Amino acid sequence: MAEMLTADHFMPHVEKVFRVKGGHHALTLAQVEVSGVTGWERKPFNLIFSGPPGDVLAAGMYTLEVADGPQFELYVMPIHTPEKGRQDYQSAFN
Repeated sequence: MAEMLTADHFMPHVEKVFRVKGGHHALTLAQVEVSGVTGWERKPFNLIFSGPPGDVLAAGMYTLEVADGPQFELYVMPIHTPEKGRQDYQSAFN
């Protein structure tokens, strides 16, 4: 995807599964957090994904594919997840 990504690209995919191309991880897009910053050309936003605990995907650039949908090149990093039974991840866009 050559265009600049915005939160609107991801809103229709909340609660959908994103599979890591060439890997076995599957992450569900749990939330799109949009910053309240004003006056910028593009509002910063974060994608929050959830996956199973234990088999943690290392931080790095990945191609994530939505079932029957687009694919995105994203830098994904595991984040602190206080709730048991899942591992959360973040992709930040400034």
